[in-house]
Amino acid sequence: MTTASSAKIRRIAGIGVFAAIVVILQLFASFITLGQFAITLALVPIVIGAALYGPLAGAALGATFSFIVLIMTITGVDVGGHMLWLANPVATALVILARGILAGAAAGWVYSLVARKSTYVGGISAAIICPVVNTGLLLAAMYFIFPDFMALWAGGAATVYFLFIGLAGVNFLIELAINIALSPAIVRVIQTVKKG
Repeated sequence: MTTASSAKIRRIAGIGVFAAIVVILQLFASFITLGQFAITLALVPIVIGAALYGPLAGAALGATFSFIVLIMTITGVDVGGHMLWLANPVATALVILARGILAGAAAGWVYSLVARKSTYVGGISAAIICPVVNTGLLLAAMYFIFPDFMALWAGGAATVYFLFIGLAGVNFLIELAINIALSPAIVRVIQTVKKG
């Protein structure tokens, strides 16, 4: 077996392992909710996989995450998502898929750009950008695609206040805190795998 073939097999196996971790974490996290949406714990393996294997791998891991979220949305496990699904299934599916895919790809792109100067800063930057893109796309979708639901859920509160504080505030801060807190470990994993 050539070196190129074994490297390709290791890459595929590595992405597969991270995909399995994403599935397990997202299934577990789908039962942890604050407000209308579940906390996302699967971003850490997406970030690590994106840093190790590039933006396309990050996008694939994000798609894996999105697929699980979509299943939870369709089946009603994700109650807030299910309400959106019933109102507009096509838009809901597109938003869910775009969020995960773009968050994973963004983590890979940011890591590849920043890690040229510093692997440590690259890992932290990727860990930050992933939840920012994931939540940012949700907020944009709620504002532009689902304004009626946003108004209903806001219950008379100002739209922008509800978007950033009520809808995504706590969830986003928890996801961001998890990624930032784990970013030194993320960097160590990336450095260890890349050396090995």
